[in-house]
Amino acid sequence: MGVEWVPSYFTLIVMNSPENSDKSSMSCDYLRCYLEKLLGIPSTVGNDLVILRNGCQIFPSMLKDIRESQTSIEFLTFVYWKGDIAEEFADALSEKAREGLTVRVLLDAFGASSMDDKLVEAMKESGVIIKWFRPFSSLKLWRYDNRTHRKVLICDNRIGYTGGVGIAKEWEGDARNPEEWRETHVKVMGPAVDGLMGSFWDNWIEANPGDFPSFEGSAVEQAQAGDDRILVLRSISRDTGSDVANLMRGAISQARKSLWISTPYFVIDESMVDLLREKVRGGVDVKILLPGEHLDRRFEWFAAAKTFENLLEAGVRIYRYDKTMLHQKLMLIDGGMSILGSANFNQRSQRRDAEIVLCVFSESRYRELSKHFELDLESAHEEKEASWARRSVWKRVTERFVRIFKSQL
Repeated sequence: MGVEWVPSYFTLIVMNSPENSDKSSMSCDYLRCYLEKLLGIPSTVGNDLVILRNGCQIFPSMLKDIRESQTSIEFLTFVYWKGDIAEEFADALSEKAREGLTVRVLLDAFGASSMDDKLVEAMKESGVIIKWFRPFSSLKLWRYDNRTHRKVLICDNRIGYTGGVGIAKEWEGDARNPEEWRETHVKVMGPAVDGLMGSFWDNWIEANPGDFPSFEGSAVEQAQAGDDRILVLRSISRDTGSDVANLMRGAISQARKSLWISTPYFVIDESMVDLLREKVRGGVDVKILLPGEHLDRRFEWFAAAKTFENLLEAGVRIYRYDKTMLHQKLMLIDGGMSILGSANFNQRSQRRDAEIVLCVFSESRYRELSKHFELDLESAHEEKEASWARRSVWKRVTERFVRIFKSQL
């Protein structure tokens, strides 16, 4: 049995050895109760989660629900760059605004800074309400470092999306080659949609004070849509560590049978390194899936290199995805809990950026995501302690320099 958790460019898997099988009896209910108490947030029942693998599934589903919306659309994203898909989203949102729907779009001023200005103007002319989250200001430089990294789409107050996808050509396709990134996103229906809505409005009200939501025409409560139990966590940035950091540490600390993590960016502090090493010593088989040679930010890779050395020495198994850039964020634990959303396994997500994360308590969703994880491992190679120790002097010098900026990554 295995468990997987995917944050962003790195995957970690933890599994129990036979002699420690008694530890694998931790139930999904125990994990749920533990995290509800730790975070002070109750989970909701009656949800339906649809797992979407790569842009070929993600974008058609999102665009379909945008085009079928009847009353309102709220869209928040960190990345909105260029490409055919960027134009297609702008066209779809503009068309709904021209039909008379209320369409709100919130873009992070840093992450979406390379967006085509023509698309912005075209949407505004069509009636789309566009706001920028924390634009650069010399009077508030300290706030510019704290971004919203959330990715949220809400259609008609009843269908929600979140995960790691950005609106750019890099995410188009099915991760068949280095031009098509590997990603996981989810569609949500049911009571958990309210949590996604709250994460949008949390950022929107800051960017547009006084514009509070109006839900006329919406049901007082979300309709029951399925059997999935979900805890929605929205975190805000603070230097002492956010709720995302507490969630990650708390979930890993309770792993007894298996722990899988997949993330694009893996920059952790020494206390997290110690926690993962402790899991290995306790009989948990830990594996980590990271991007391979197809990296979009090598700076962070150098910052994490010393960490890899310490983890490999302890027996953690680290894999690197070879096909393309691995951008999914996912964690699977003990055969029943899945954690996914916008948060990476790095310092920025745990301390500096606003994030949105779903904890899904469902054995069937776990099995579905674990199959995806195992499929990713087939396109990865394993790093070995001996070969990693032989990396060049130039790389070691670069790693030492980059670690100065570790808290920003």
